[in-house]
Amino acid sequence: MKYLLDLILLLPLLIVFSIESLVKLFIPKKKKSVAGEIVLITGAGHGIGRLTAYEFAKLNTKLVLWDINKNGIEETAAKCRKLGAQAHPFVVDCSQREEIYSAAKKVKEEVGDVSILVNNAGVVYTADLFATQDPQIEKTFEVNVLAHFWTTKAFLPVMMKNNHGHIVTVASAAGHTVVPFLLAYCSSKFAAVGFHRALTDELAALGRTGVRTSCLCPNFINTGFIKNPSTNLGPTLEPEEVVEHLMHGILTEKQMIFVPSSIALLTVLERIVPERFLQVLKHRINVKFDAVVGYKDK
Repeated sequence: MKYLLDLILLLPLLIVFSIESLVKLFIPKKKKSVAGEIVLITGAGHGIGRLTAYEFAKLNTKLVLWDINKNGIEETAAKCRKLGAQAHPFVVDCSQREEIYSAAKKVKEEVGDVSILVNNAGVVYTADLFATQDPQIEKTFEVNVLAHFWTTKAFLPVMMKNNHGHIVTVASAAGHTVVPFLLAYCSSKFAAVGFHRALTDELAALGRTGVRTSCLCPNFINTGFIKNPSTNLGPTLEPEEVVEHLMHGILTEKQMIFVPSSIALLTVLERIVPERFLQVLKHRINVKFDAVVGYKDK
C-alpha cells in the first residue's frame, strides 16, 4: 500500500516533467563548444566513423583516429588535416583488449588526454544462428560490446578526475528491437545500449555529471555492410544524415539519439502493446535484407 501511495505522490512530478520535455521540443538547445578537445573515434577508416571525424575536424578539435584498416584510417586523417585539424591515425584491432590498452597508452603519451570518446567500431554478420560461425559470434561481441569497456576504462579516469568529458556509444535500433537473421548483432547492440544506460547512471551515482553520455540508435544505414535492406519505416538512411543527427546529439548532450525519431515510438510500443498486435506490427514494418540461412528442416 505504501508503494502505491508513493507512486501516486510522484504523479505531479511526472506531469510537470512531461510538460517540460514537451516544451523543450520547441526550444532549440544551445550547442556546446568542443574546440580544443581531444576526440578519439574508433572505426574511423570508413562510414559513420569517417564522416564523424570530418565533422569534428571542422570544430577545431584534435583527432585520434583508430581503425583496423591502415589505408582507410590514413585517408581519413589526410582529409581531416585538410579541414584544418590535427589528426593522429592508429591501426588498432578493437577485438583485441591488450591492443586497445597498448594503443591507449601511446595516445596518452603522444597526443594527450582524450576528452571525447566515440565508440563507433562495429561488425555485423547477416545470417541465422546456424550459419553464423562461432568465431563470428565472438568477434561481434568483442568489437560491438567488449571494446567499449576497454576503451572507456582506458580514457574515463581522467574525464572523471576533471569531471569533464563525453562518452559516445554507437549502437543501433537493433539494440531496442529484434530482427531475424541478426541474432548475434541484435544481442550485441542490446548489450551496447545497456552499457550506455548503466554507465550513465553510474557516473551520476559517483557525482560525475560533468562527464556526459550519448547513444546513437539508427535504422538501416546505406554503408554496404547489410545488403539490400528495406523497411516500411522509411528509406535506408544515408550516412551523412545519421552523422548530422549524431553530431547534433553530442553537441546538445542528448542521451539517446534515435534516427529516425519514430524508432523511439516503436521501442515504447514493444513494451505496452499485446504480443499478438506486436507481431502484426512487425509484419507491417516488413524488415528485409539479404541473409544466409543455415537451418535445414529435415
